[in-house]
Amino acid sequence: MFLNHFMIGFIASSFSIIVILVMKKLFKNHLSAKWHYHLWYILFIVLMIPFIPLHIFNINEHFHFRTIENEIQTRSLTAQEGHKTGETFNWIEDFSVTVNQPDLSLLNVLLATIWLGGMLFFVCVTLKAWFSIRNIKKYSVQLTDRETIKVFEVCKKRLGISRNIKVVVSPHITSPMMYGLFQTYVVLPSSFQLSKKEMEHIFLHELNHYKNNDILINYFSIAFQIVYWFNPLVWLAFKKMRLDREIACDMAVLQSLESDAHHDYGYTLINFIDKGMFKRKFTLANLLNGSKEQMKKRIEQIASYSPQSKSSKWKSFFIFSFISIVIATQLPFISVFAEENNRYYNIEDKTVYEDLSKYFSGFEGSFVLYDQNKDQYRIYNEDKSSLRVSPDSTYKIYSGLIALESNIITRDSSTLTWDGKENPYPAWNMNQDLESALKNSVNWYFQQLDKENSLETIETFLKELGYGNENISGGIDSFWLESSLKISPLEQVNVLHDFYTNHFSFNEDNVNTVKDALRLEEKPGRVLSGKTGTGNVNGVNIRGWFVGYVETDDNTFFFASYIENHGNAAGSKAAEIALSILADKGIY
Repeated sequence: MFLNHFMIGFIASSFSIIVILVMKKLFKNHLSAKWHYHLWYILFIVLMIPFIPLHIFNINEHFHFRTIENEIQTRSLTAQEGHKTGETFNWIEDFSVTVNQPDLSLLNVLLATIWLGGMLFFVCVTLKAWFSIRNIKKYSVQLTDRETIKVFEVCKKRLGISRNIKVVVSPHITSPMMYGLFQTYVVLPSSFQLSKKEMEHIFLHELNHYKNNDILINYFSIAFQIVYWFNPLVWLAFKKMRLDREIACDMAVLQSLESDAHHDYGYTLINFIDKGMFKRKFTLANLLNGSKEQMKKRIEQIASYSPQSKSSKWKSFFIFSFISIVIATQLPFISVFAEENNRYYNIEDKTVYEDLSKYFSGFEGSFVLYDQNKDQYRIYNEDKSSLRVSPDSTYKIYSGLIALESNIITRDSSTLTWDGKENPYPAWNMNQDLESALKNSVNWYFQQLDKENSLETIETFLKELGYGNENISGGIDSFWLESSLKISPLEQVNVLHDFYTNHFSFNEDNVNTVKDALRLEEKPGRVLSGKTGTGNVNGVNIRGWFVGYVETDDNTFFFASYIENHGNAAGSKAAEIALSILADKGIY
């Protein structure tokens, strides 16, 4: 979603720029000019974050714009279709709660349009600058003065540069400049008569830019400035970066000159103050000069120059590392906005991936099957199997277990009294015990159980279960209803297996109570248990779940069937698909 990426870009870039500016001020006297400039390289990495699949950071939060309305508005269709054996499974019935979420599609389109429009404008500005460079190149002539060429070659040799760089003269500039990524040009103004010493200073400056790959860095900064045109802090950052780049280059020149030539270098720069007012047109080039303010700062740095000691270099490196770590701390918060990051990747080695697409006609989805005896997973659609989404009513399995463990209900006393408030489902308009509430997916029953617990207790249990992202920030009534709590099909299977085997050492009687309530059907040598779930947003079914297990005489198979689309995805349909697959595999 564009809005997510927009927010990621804005927050990440703004935070990083503020940190860099503050740290540069705090460590002003402890960072060398070179490292002041290199700090901005961190910003480049941050600015790429929205274009990187953030699941590589292994952080499992998800930014979610939502509002919840607990009033039930619609009921999804009752499934009465059978699987291919022709049997009807009347125990499957969808009771879906509509979760009202603002439709952000129009806002997404509007923001994307504005962003693209801004980018197009600045691309045009950059193209204009490129044509200006082309015009300079067109009317430039090769430098023929042998003495000047000799000075240039000597400067190249001093800096260890062997690549062919052309020196040309142009009447269209008033300040020396360098441009060209593949074929690099140093351009001298034809209107200036410069001494041999001044030429040496100019060449050393421009060649240091070349040596430090500043032309390429300049292209990167322009590209990011176009992409992030909406953030004024990015414009400020690159303005300061250009100044830091020139200062770093000045310091590198001074390092290669004798100390008695430092003042002369400063005077060479002064000659070009306020010359070359076409600076803004040449964003694709490195210019020797700058504004009065920038030149003043550069001259001040030149006047106070002293060679960098070895200890100073190490100090600069450690400060750079520290600032990098500080900026990296924002990644967990940035990842809250990243849907791609909401995944689970911890999977066993014994996994078989198979094509079950014929069962999922009209749906995106996944099927995960775990064979307990073989300790083997069989997975359809690896991508969807790891994606965390709302568990919807499948969470009720664990809501009941948590209530039992907290002694809010017991095996023999699990009945809650209906408050008399009319529901659109007759099955909900009566007192409920755990078994009937799970069979009829009665929302008010499990919401009341959770309320009699506490968010802190529920969170503790979810962490113990390893239940998805364990995020209950969506509120006691609704965190599992298309809200903050997310779980992947793989995790559904893993948690269900650990519940079944009582891996968490819960009260055995409580575990068996939930197992009994989950039992759906029995056939010779086979018992099917499970729970459906349907996600309904703004009156539309968008996802369906069916999670459960099949007990045979000598094995147990755990499964999660997940489907999604915009219209008719529901728990009943997920159950149809699961039963068809299980039948074809001879499991049930």
